[in-house]
Amino acid sequence: MKIAMIGTGYVGLVSGVCFSDFGHDVVCVDKDPAKIEKLERGEVPIFEPGLEDLMARNVAAGRLSFTLDLAEALEGADTVFIAVGTPTRRGDGHADLTYVMAAAEEIARTAKKYVVIVTKSTVPVGTNRKVHDVVAKANPDLEFDVASNPEFLREGAAIDDFMRPDRVVVGVQSDRAAKVMADVYRPLFLRDFPIVTTDLESAEMIKYAANAFLATKITFINEIAALCEKTGGDVKEVSRGMGLDGRIGNKFLHAGPGYGGSCFPKDTSALARIGQEYASPMLITEAVIKVNEDIKRRMIEKLRDLCDGNFNGKTVAILGVTFKPNTDDMRDAPSLTIVPALVGSGANVRVVDPQGRQEGEALLPSVTWVEDPYEAAKDADLIVVLTEWNEFRALDLGRISSEMRTAHMADLRNIYASADALSSGFERYDSIGR
Repeated sequence: MKIAMIGTGYVGLVSGVCFSDFGHDVVCVDKDPAKIEKLERGEVPIFEPGLEDLMARNVAAGRLSFTLDLAEALEGADTVFIAVGTPTRRGDGHADLTYVMAAAEEIARTAKKYVVIVTKSTVPVGTNRKVHDVVAKANPDLEFDVASNPEFLREGAAIDDFMRPDRVVVGVQSDRAAKVMADVYRPLFLRDFPIVTTDLESAEMIKYAANAFLATKITFINEIAALCEKTGGDVKEVSRGMGLDGRIGNKFLHAGPGYGGSCFPKDTSALARIGQEYASPMLITEAVIKVNEDIKRRMIEKLRDLCDGNFNGKTVAILGVTFKPNTDDMRDAPSLTIVPALVGSGANVRVVDPQGRQEGEALLPSVTWVEDPYEAAKDADLIVVLTEWNEFRALDLGRISSEMRTAHMADLRNIYASADALSSGFERYDSIGR
């Protein structure tokens, strides 16, 4: 099959590369000349483990190409995927559908034959029917169908998620569209991965419901962690005891400084707004949003306590600023709340992150970027584990504590044991829920 992929951001690029690895002929389209030039040189504009090699292999095989010209991409295409951004709209929390609708209208004016227009972007319930209306109005003579195909890719593990998914969700309106989408995902069907084919609205809702539920699990265990700190419990033991219950499961039960990233913040906000629109308030989701912000602020107070109540003049070493390891994505990362609070209160902040510097230099002004944790710790008053990169999991704690002016550690990802830190020379050690 021939597939056109509109958008070469995280979702579009990963999906396009993986579809080409299935054996499909994929053309990825973007309006940004610099991005297309970079891709044509074999350079990946995002950090995702394994993506650069997979892309190079499929370009060399002639199955994957990049262009600025939508007409070129749509020539002979069976499906065209819309994978453009749907950021939170300022002021009201809604998903901004400007780019989705612009892409739909451009497809309508460019397509010459029957095509299935597939929305890969995360969009509110009812959006795909609006896409249908936009296309039909722009080109009444075009024969087409609209399908919803939400993504469930975890940054840092996206290729494995695409190739070995828990499920693929496809929303369609016609048998013809269902057949085309079945052909698109035939390689997964042949290996018995679940393909959930449903209506448009249900497919749209599955995406939001899934992400809101996962955000709820994270926020719930973070609230339990706060209670553990008051009562003397250990949240890691609590998480383990909960997770062994098959009805609950152990994923997303790791306490930390709050969720961030490209999906959970905007999708919970959008779901809350959808509920308000339909007079069916999402009270649990609204509480999750509020509590998650409160958790980030609670982390600031935890750090302040380790700095004896005052950040002014203190040197703080931050290990990790991306919202999770194995990505360069900093969208809504806890660091974007915590680090500015430190800087604004007079702290001298040093930052180490294996992939976060390119985005972080613009997002976190007035910090000093260094290359390794030991350099960051030299003469510091506090060291903070903020993102659990593998590089930070086996540090020489004795060496770090000996280099610090005041050997205090805030382990906001619970990757060390208190006894190990204290026996390695740290005077104070604090973590989450322990």
